[in-house]
Amino acid sequence: MTNTADIAIVGGGAAGLATAIFAARLMPGRSVVVLDGARKLGAKILISGGGRCNITNVVVTAADYCGGSPNVIKQVLAALPVDRTVAFFKELGVELYEEEHGKLFPKTNRARTVLEAMLGEANRLGVRILPEHRVTGIRPHAGRFEIDAGTGTLSAEKVVLTTGGQSFPKTGSDGLGYRLAEELGHTLVPPTPALVPLILDGESHVHLSGIAHDVELTVQAAERKPARARGALLWTHFGISGPVALDVSRYWHRACLEKREVTVFANFVPGEDAAAVEARLLALASTQPRAQLHNALARLLPARVADALLDAMGIPGTTLMAHLPKEFRRKVATALVRWPLPVRDSRGYAHAEATSGGVPLAEVETRGLGSRKCPGLHLAGEVLDVDGRIGGFNFQWAWASAWVVATALVRAVKPDEPAAG
Repeated sequence: MTNTADIAIVGGGAAGLATAIFAARLMPGRSVVVLDGARKLGAKILISGGGRCNITNVVVTAADYCGGSPNVIKQVLAALPVDRTVAFFKELGVELYEEEHGKLFPKTNRARTVLEAMLGEANRLGVRILPEHRVTGIRPHAGRFEIDAGTGTLSAEKVVLTTGGQSFPKTGSDGLGYRLAEELGHTLVPPTPALVPLILDGESHVHLSGIAHDVELTVQAAERKPARARGALLWTHFGISGPVALDVSRYWHRACLEKREVTVFANFVPGEDAAAVEARLLALASTQPRAQLHNALARLLPARVADALLDAMGIPGTTLMAHLPKEFRRKVATALVRWPLPVRDSRGYAHAEATSGGVPLAEVETRGLGSRKCPGLHLAGEVLDVDGRIGGFNFQWAWASAWVVATALVRAVKPDEPAAG
C-alpha cells in the first residue's frame, strides 16, 4: 500500500465511511485512507434494521442516549441535525421515508442501498479504501503516526478511530478499537452488550413465545434510580426481546457489571398503577358480575399472558368477577403493574445491536472529539462511551460524530483556510 496519508481512518463502518466522505469533501486534495480488517466493508450496515438500515429518527435528542456527558452529546448532535443527515443521504441518492416511532429508512428498504451509496461517494472523492488491512498497532512518531496494518506500515498526519464496539463480532467489531485507544493513553468505561435480548429463568415464557404486546419495563438496581422504557415486548423461547427489552438491556448489564442487585419488572398496563387497575376490575365486577377473571384480564393484555400470570399466582381464571375476593383482586392488580421478570443473562454480543461503554467523553475535546491523551488522534461513533436507544439513534450518533471530527480535521490539517460546507 502507499505508505503515507494525511488522514487515516481506522474502521470502515458507518462512522468511518461518513468521516472519510466528510473529510474528503471539506479538504479536496488531501489524502484520506480507510483501513479495515474485513474483506468487504459495511457488514453491520447491511444487517442493521433487519437488513433495511434504520438511518436515523425524525426526533433525536441527548435524552435518547446513555453513557457520557449529556452536554457533550447534545453539542455533537447539534452539529449535524437530522434534517442535514436526511439532506446528506438525499445527495447520495438515498431517499428516506418514515415508519412508526419516527424511524427513517431508505425508500428501497435495502441496507445495501445505503452502503453502496456511501462507498460510491467515497470512491468518487478519491478516498482510498483498504479492506483486509487490520490495524494491529498505532504509534505516534515525529509528529505523525505509524500504523501497522495488513503487511505494511502507513504513516499519517492524523488518525481517526471509528472501530465500533463489540456488538455483532462476526462483522469485525471485536473490541480492537478499545485496545488501540488504551495503547494510546485512554482509559475505558468497561463495555457491555446493549440493545440485546434478555434470557429468563424458568419455562413459563416458552409457552408465550411469539406473543407481542405493549408493556413498560423497569430496571431497579440497588442505589440507582429506576430505568424505565415503554414499547413492544416479544416473548421468545429463551426469554424476552422486542424494542422495550432491547432498550433496558444495557441498564441490566451495567448493574451486573457494577455487582449491584438488580430486578426487572413489567407493567402490563402501561401508564396505570395498581389502584387504577383495581378500579377497572371493580367496575367490571359491577357491570359484568358473571364475567370470568381470565376473560376480564384478556381485555388488558393478551389472553395467554393473562392465563400464565394467573397460573403463576395460583388464582383460578374461571373465578367470577362477582366472587373475586378483595385480596385476590389487589394481588392481581399489583401483579399486572409490577411483575418480576427473572432475567438470568442476555444473548450477548453475538446478538447485541450496540455496545455500552467505551472511551469516556471526558477524554476527548467537545468541539472536535480530539483525544486529550494523544494529540492528533480523534474518535467517532461507537468506540466512544455513548449508546442510544433503538430506532436509528446509534446511526445518527455515527453521522454526527463523524461530521464533528471531519470539521475539526479541517482546522487541524488546514489551519489557515476556512472550513467548507
